[in-house]
Amino acid sequence: MNADNLIQQSKDNKEEFWKEQAQAISWYTFPKTITSPDENNYNQWFADGELNMCYLSIDKHIEDGFGDQIAIIYDSPVTNQKKTYTFSEAKEEISKLAGGLQSLGLKQGDTAIIYMPMIPQTMFAMLACARIGVIHNVVFGGFAPQELVVRIDDCKPKVLITATAGVEIAKRIPYLPLVEKAIELAQDKVDNIIVYNRNLVENKNEYFEGTIDYQDLISKSQAADCVSVKSTHPLYLLYTSGTTGKPKGIVRDTGGYATALKFSMKYIYGIDPGETFWAASDFGWAVGHSYSVYAPLINRNATVIFEGKPVMTPDAGTFWRVIQDYKVSIMFTAPTAIRAIKKEDPNGELVKKYDLSSLKKQFLAGERCDVATLDWFDQHIGVPAIDHWWQTESGSPMLGLMTGFDDYKIKRASAGKPIPGYDIRIFDENGYELDAHHEGYLAIKLPLPPGALLGVWKDFDRFQNSYLSQFEGYYFSGDGAIVDEDGYVFITGRVDDVINVAGHRLSTSEMEEVVSSHPDVAECAVVGIDDDLKGQIPFASVVIKNGSEISDEQVEKEVIQKVREKIGAVASLKNVMVVKRLPKTRSGKTLRKLIRTILDGKEFQIPSTIDDETIIDELIEKIKIYKK
Repeated sequence: MNADNLIQQSKDNKEEFWKEQAQAISWYTFPKTITSPDENNYNQWFADGELNMCYLSIDKHIEDGFGDQIAIIYDSPVTNQKKTYTFSEAKEEISKLAGGLQSLGLKQGDTAIIYMPMIPQTMFAMLACARIGVIHNVVFGGFAPQELVVRIDDCKPKVLITATAGVEIAKRIPYLPLVEKAIELAQDKVDNIIVYNRNLVENKNEYFEGTIDYQDLISKSQAADCVSVKSTHPLYLLYTSGTTGKPKGIVRDTGGYATALKFSMKYIYGIDPGETFWAASDFGWAVGHSYSVYAPLINRNATVIFEGKPVMTPDAGTFWRVIQDYKVSIMFTAPTAIRAIKKEDPNGELVKKYDLSSLKKQFLAGERCDVATLDWFDQHIGVPAIDHWWQTESGSPMLGLMTGFDDYKIKRASAGKPIPGYDIRIFDENGYELDAHHEGYLAIKLPLPPGALLGVWKDFDRFQNSYLSQFEGYYFSGDGAIVDEDGYVFITGRVDDVINVAGHRLSTSEMEEVVSSHPDVAECAVVGIDDDLKGQIPFASVVIKNGSEISDEQVEKEVIQKVREKIGAVASLKNVMVVKRLPKTRSGKTLRKLIRTILDGKEFQIPSTIDDETIIDELIEKIKIYKK
């Protein structure tokens, strides 16, 4: 058996293929119905099956004799704390927290908001909810009160679980004032506020009336058993944070998701049970849900919770230190993290300090990875760096390589081939399928495979209008792509990242690839700005590598020349601005739309997902100087 055979099997008999994959996890009631329509005539998986995600993640391994194996590794350079939990130790806290939730009146089908930092208790809260069939919604710790308000009013939680504070590098971010403000503003009131006290500093002045202490609740609660839920029971809601309009509450099922995650760990990530897996993501993102919590635990892998940054906690060697200390086999991060490390340590001096012999593969996702970053990684780390592509909506990879087999081949700058279950097509705007090497819209033939979204929380019309209306019978990803003659897919970016320069459609991601290939450029963002004559013209913001002695003027001149040579004069890239850093989300995605809006001099809203608001002022000042 090789990857091509497995993919062909998934095409030949989809139901039989996914039934076989579902047998890799433990069910209370194994499904007889593999696919069926829901009340909106949208496909669902394993509808008559019953199982429990917390059981699969924790209890199953204890029953199998692995209770003393390390399940969770907590490493916090920002608080100088390290702690590990075995599966048995994790079960004790999770089951008591679940019992505590039951004592507050929560039951299967209720919702809970979890607003916490990167600490083990966040994971325990997620698993405690899953244990008793409560649907969790994790909100990135430190989000503004209004973001909490939107989620409270949409999913109407019976409980909000939070902590006293988070830590961003060296700065304490108090959460309770933000929670109190959100409770004040929300139309729907939350009955119970549970607070985990981190004891970082004196917190008493931040507590407000009615809060329940996390540790007190656990100490007086009885352990709760796992509750059997239907495969289609929502495990969680995860809101996509758009720059306009109300965020969409993506609904994830339980059985299809568990099946897809187990499949991905074996075939896509190629990791064996008992090894250590590290997805350097916040719990608030889809990667954090899938690959910091559920997938590694289902597969009996130790998972790393890292409370820090790729740089400044304390330096650009921190990722390599974690890999060495915990013998990480497979790592998963955003390309932005590698670019940040490359900028601080361009010659890889810090890499040499650590033993990385345990690391087998590095996976990258979140945004496109440029070839220059892949080259740096290959030169200094020397293990395969594998780009792959998926979305919050899919819950697991849609494009990638089947690295569980030895015959996989990497094509640099490609996100790989379609994962089994994803019938991916490239269309033009009229819905006609395009041949190889023609850029178009990436769409996926319905039905989507197990693990993909069930819909938008209590709003099927919005789900249909957002995802299913562009091309009949297909899910529209919102991304542009090109497929080559070997079936490898190259993501060109969000469809709105394609700009129209005097009638020529140009990909900003293609320009970014050229700009980032300059030896002194650490990272860049190319956006299309308004132009009276040509409609749009490209504008590049670039960050220069630390230690580089080249002048800003020289970089600007050489970048313009490089783009002209590689893409041609039609690209019209004449604006290149050197900046200290680029505005990004906390998950590491560059906020290109924000850059474009500021450059166009239009009014903008600060995205709730921004990592550091002070970058905006830096950018505005730099633009003023540049435009003079």
